[in-house]
Amino acid sequence: MTFASGLFRTIILLGAAQGFVISVLLFYSGKDRQTNRLLALLIFLIALACLDLYGSFQGWFDRGIPELISYFVPMIVVMPFGPLIFFYVKSSLDPGFKMSRRLWIHFYPVVIDCVPQLTAMLYFAGLATGLIPRHPQPWGRFIDTYNVYSDIPRWISVSTYTWLSIKNIHSFKIKSENLTIFYDPARLRWLQQLTRGFLGFQVLWLLYLIPYVIPRYTNMMLDVFDWYPLYVPLAVLVYWLGIKGYLMAQQARQGVKKGLGKSAVLEDAAAGRILAILKKAMEDDRLYLDPLLNLQGLARHTGIAPKTISAVLNQHLHKNFNEFVNAYRVEAFKEKLLQPEVDRWTIAGIASECGFNSSASFQRIFKQTTGMSPSVYRSQVVSAGTSVSGSSPV
Repeated sequence: MTFASGLFRTIILLGAAQGFVISVLLFYSGKDRQTNRLLALLIFLIALACLDLYGSFQGWFDRGIPELISYFVPMIVVMPFGPLIFFYVKSSLDPGFKMSRRLWIHFYPVVIDCVPQLTAMLYFAGLATGLIPRHPQPWGRFIDTYNVYSDIPRWISVSTYTWLSIKNIHSFKIKSENLTIFYDPARLRWLQQLTRGFLGFQVLWLLYLIPYVIPRYTNMMLDVFDWYPLYVPLAVLVYWLGIKGYLMAQQARQGVKKGLGKSAVLEDAAAGRILAILKKAMEDDRLYLDPLLNLQGLARHTGIAPKTISAVLNQHLHKNFNEFVNAYRVEAFKEKLLQPEVDRWTIAGIASECGFNSSASFQRIFKQTTGMSPSVYRSQVVSAGTSVSGSSPV
């Protein structure tokens, strides 16, 4: 074994070891659990592939129990890479995103990675039942040939989902610049770096894959280069993914612990922007008219984390979420009273039209806001022919 190959194998082994450690830490991280678990699974699968290659170099799977395990347990599971990248990006950008059951269809192509093991199971089952003769060569040739050409759908899958992720980030960035949504610029830069990193790896993979799948060059590629051109960058990628992804998760967690009020950058540069987005959601999109609107719903609509919304409202408007939304509903009630056909409506009916889902809570909130009951206010408006207050609640 040459010095270069020994160095490359060490890099691959260290990448695998670091990937396993970081994936466990991310998987059990308490903050953004779904997002971190998607990244943890991605890192774990890359680390598993690196470990498989290193084990093959060391002869771990040539005999005994490890050999038996290699027959039945897939170690190189690539088809989930693309969906995991895509859903990690989507979950990072959208605080309300949830992995529903229908989305698991994206992971069904993992069966492509399992065909060699399924073939081995079929062969051994046939031996056990006497339906298949003890002649493993054709089965082994099929698995070897399949392993070469299965890289084609793998490359297509990872490339497609990486491209979709880049497109999703670009669309999100445009919306953010237009003040329709808000997000942490540092996290957005991290997602751009992640997708560009995988895009760069896909280019390397394609350069290796083209001659590799041509039968006359397959053995030459393995004899001259082996798998180092792919697995050394992959080990570096998993190392970088693990460190950077874990640091981003810790920064998000520390940001919640410290509280947004202690961040001068947020107060000066971002709070006004967040408030503009929240105001747009109320005044232009009129979300307050939805009686079922809650903090999570506003977060999904704006792309702003629920805790960020609460912190900004508390610190800069001195209101909680309910006070913020109900202020718009009260103003909407006042405006309704100025319409000509108002005499035909009941107070409860108007309140319902303005987003209140309970007459009792409307009565209480209106009196807290205006200092009088809705009926008294209505009589004053009708007699005066004008509104007491028509200003924005923000």
